[in-house]
Amino acid sequence: MFITPEELYKKRRQFLKLGVGAMLSSSLINSKLLALEFSSDKNPQKLTLTDEELATNYVNFYEFSTNKKKAVEYAKNFDVKNWEISLSGELEKPIKLTMEDILKFPLEERIYRFRCVETWSMVVPWIGFELRHLIEKAKPTSKAKYVKFTTLFDKEKFPDQNALFPTIKYPYTEALRMDEAMHPLTILAVGMYKKPLLGQNGAPLRLVVPWKYGFKSIKSIVKIEFVENEPKTTWQEYAPNEYGFYANVNPNVSHPRWSQANERALGEFFTKPTLMFNGYEKEVASLYANMDLKKNF
Repeated sequence: MFITPEELYKKRRQFLKLGVGAMLSSSLINSKLLALEFSSDKNPQKLTLTDEELATNYVNFYEFSTNKKKAVEYAKNFDVKNWEISLSGELEKPIKLTMEDILKFPLEERIYRFRCVETWSMVVPWIGFELRHLIEKAKPTSKAKYVKFTTLFDKEKFPDQNALFPTIKYPYTEALRMDEAMHPLTILAVGMYKKPLLGQNGAPLRLVVPWKYGFKSIKSIVKIEFVENEPKTTWQEYAPNEYGFYANVNPNVSHPRWSQANERALGEFFTKPTLMFNGYEKEVASLYANMDLKKNF
């Protein structure tokens, strides 16, 4: 990690040839241009990446708007300067981290399938680090059984939070069981497509859990809490008969209003069968051994 000198910044084309991986926008940390080094994903599964324009602009981010196009428009000037993430709960002691602290973790590219509960899907090259590294730094106590995440609550930055009748209850929250959070596939992302996250994609920090429906991958995180009891999450509270705590991709369990057996990849006309655990069954099925996946949906 280094701060780029002003003269080097002006020679942007030269700088891009240095192969440093990705550039974070000047709004990220004190209006300075920061370069990130990350290891590339060799893509052994030969997954075909979704077109970047589609993946970065077809989004659900209700804090901005329930309308996908408007959410992108409202997110254009999303300011993430001086961002902080607080870690609290069942820890040895509370911690506050800046994005500079976050960017010290070992970053890598992870090419993952991404499946929305709305039945569309995509393949995204994320840039981030395994959540377990942050958990190890936090040093939770033996009482910590779940990890709860909270999105920024700021009515000046998020139009729907400032609405007379907000769409959902804010701030948005999500949670994972500790073993899910510690799984090597679970990452905290700071970028995608070798670039920093855009506002509509969850800048500056979001969760990515590839075997779960997309709403579990909470955006713009400001708080991480380690708790003993299973917390109620936003969509679980909003419609518990439709959105369970686990939200594992399961073609055999339909949403009450539509089937989850098939999906449509962005940019493609025809649908294709949905894979159990979104194609990560071999890696994560053991987490749910002896569980009724229809009851614990």
